[in-house]
Amino acid sequence: MIKVAFYDTKEYDKLSFERYGAMEKMQFRFLETKLNEDTVELARGCDVVCVFVNDTVNAKVIDKLYELGVKLIALRSAGYNNVDVRSAFGKIHVVHVPAYSPYAVAEHAIALLLTSVRRIHKAYNRTREFNFSLNGLTGFDFHGKTMGVIGTGKIGRIFIDICRGFGMKVIAYDRFPAKDSGIEYVSLDDLFKRSDIISLHCPLTDETRHMIGTDAISKMKKGVVIVNTSRGGLIDAEALLEGIKARKIGAACLDVYEEEADIFFEDRSGHILNDDLLSRLISMPNVIVTSHQAFLTEEALNNIAETTVGNIQSYFEKDGICDNELCYHCGNIEHCKKERKERCF
Repeated sequence: MIKVAFYDTKEYDKLSFERYGAMEKMQFRFLETKLNEDTVELARGCDVVCVFVNDTVNAKVIDKLYELGVKLIALRSAGYNNVDVRSAFGKIHVVHVPAYSPYAVAEHAIALLLTSVRRIHKAYNRTREFNFSLNGLTGFDFHGKTMGVIGTGKIGRIFIDICRGFGMKVIAYDRFPAKDSGIEYVSLDDLFKRSDIISLHCPLTDETRHMIGTDAISKMKKGVVIVNTSRGGLIDAEALLEGIKARKIGAACLDVYEEEADIFFEDRSGHILNDDLLSRLISMPNVIVTSHQAFLTEEALNNIAETTVGNIQSYFEKDGICDNELCYHCGNIEHCKKERKERCF
């Protein structure tokens, strides 16, 4: 029986995972707390820890997990910026879910954008109070606008297809352009200068952290709309707020926030929010914030559970070989040079 400790568990996680766990004869220990140096001991006696985006899996946590005999860290997400993959190499294998539902995230990005641009959230609040005035609700057409997409992986390309359906002109930036995709790739500076709307669909790395900062914003069009459904750290939130106050940024649609770890996924409605920067952003009339829910569809939850359980099963039944392993040693973390035919270590 494979024992798995789930950190940062919500009810929707339990419902999807229990079904697959029972099928594969795994024993799950669901924990509401996040994984960090103070809670790592809760994994004692388990073979696997399953973590989400706001769990802290740094070198100290990894060393303790290794000491406890944990063999596998299974991310139930695509992103892995919260895991020190380098420290894990040679100790504990790390797997992730590279694609659970790219449609869910791409569609949420468009939903945020439409809501913001057409002032749907404001109209909803008004009509609930029987205020049917149209003053202040003027938006703009998507048709003919230039959409700048940063990151053209699966989510980015699906987002591009949706934008094209609206009749938008799409330009994109990616360090590794998709071949034969028909996408017009430009430099990052060119994208900043030409785009009416900019949407982020890239991973958070040392190179991409705060890629949207004071310098980048200064190159953008006045009134630009920024959408982020990837990782909060891609945007310097202070620079974003200053850009909004200076009327340079016309609107911001955020499903993620750099310091979200102790805020998002929890009900804070009865508490004073200690994060002044987030409070100020939310108070802005042209900012929409959702709490990292872009992934949250029935299809995505099902795919996350199925793939995660499959990753765990593959590791234990195929001598430590898993198609979705993250391997620091290979240089390109997501694409192992050993072609998944032998153990990474």
